[in-house]
Amino acid sequence: MTSIPHDTPGEPDPLRALGLEQLRCRTSMKWRTYPEDVLPLWVAEMDVPLAEPVVRAVTDALALGDTGYPAGTAYAEALAGFAAKRWNWSGLAVERTAIVPDVMLGVVEMLKLVTGPGDPVIVNAPVYPPFYQFVTHMDRRVVEAPLGAGLRIDLDLLAETFREATADGGRAAFLLCSPHNPTGTVHTAAELAAVADLAERYGVRVVADEIHAPVVAPGVTFVPYLSVPGAERGLSLMSASKGWNLAGLKAALALVGPGAAADLARLPEEVSHGPSHLGVIAHTAALNDGTGWLDALLAGLDANRRLLTALLAEQLPEIRPCPAEATYLAWLDCRALGLGDDPAAVFLDRGRVALSSGLPFGTGGGGHVRLNLATSPEILTEGVRRMAAALA
Repeated sequence: MTSIPHDTPGEPDPLRALGLEQLRCRTSMKWRTYPEDVLPLWVAEMDVPLAEPVVRAVTDALALGDTGYPAGTAYAEALAGFAAKRWNWSGLAVERTAIVPDVMLGVVEMLKLVTGPGDPVIVNAPVYPPFYQFVTHMDRRVVEAPLGAGLRIDLDLLAETFREATADGGRAAFLLCSPHNPTGTVHTAAELAAVADLAERYGVRVVADEIHAPVVAPGVTFVPYLSVPGAERGLSLMSASKGWNLAGLKAALALVGPGAAADLARLPEEVSHGPSHLGVIAHTAALNDGTGWLDALLAGLDANRRLLTALLAEQLPEIRPCPAEATYLAWLDCRALGLGDDPAAVFLDRGRVALSSGLPFGTGGGGHVRLNLATSPEILTEGVRRMAAALA
């Protein structure tokens, strides 16, 4: 049998801190959507306790009664410091940032600034399902430019899609997922510079969802879109949400290049009413003081990636895991199992393990599932066992 990797040195691995009984006491979406006999390995919530600096900052604010409206630039300053240390990027200008409720609502507000009703918004399928939902609900058209070989951006296809989207002289946007969800692809500096060049050539505005930026595998470097040449008119959304499991503490940052400063200045004032002040405090503390916890998490995730590969090779060798450089998600190609377009439904029904169906991710999602790696090695091992049992 495959052995569970040993602890890594340094701060304790937060993925090993909570047992199944404790996790089932949670009332969030991950743990309350399905019956108790289902093991949930689907939605992007991590099975971890919060980083102590985050707990301390929020607890101190509650003790002080500091529960009013968000204000100031502490969050943006914390992100700028984190970006300088982690990504060697000193170009995050605090004066060109705005606090928004969360990344996806920030995406909506940025798209409103640079497109109008009916305009096309280009995405690289398979991609995070809310890209389709939010864009459609704001009366824009989703246009797919599917990922190419190796699940990387197909620049030739993207150029053709940009050309067609702007052929009538209208406006268009490219909603970039970076790192890419669900594949875990980390776009290189050269790829992003090529995207920026194409965007300028065809007059397409780039809005980058960079929520998974802190969650990269060892030896992999995330490249902020706004850091590459030609991205001066780009718009980006960032957050500590994914890196520190803060989805319930709502707060994100919109940041833009110098060529988009006038666009950001048109952001309606009421947008700033949506973020949680406690959320801002939590995200700021994570970025400033939670990097040791993050490093322990990243080591645990790397061990889980290797464990998953070994477990699948041993028990479900027909499943092909796509090598992920980032996120805590695994994109699994299950087509060789012959389970049809929605293998997640089979794993749920027969194995009582919940995975994300690939179908809502758009073109290329059929026959795939997305598995959440951000759990203990024991739960991950049980999840794969259940998947295998579903086929017995």
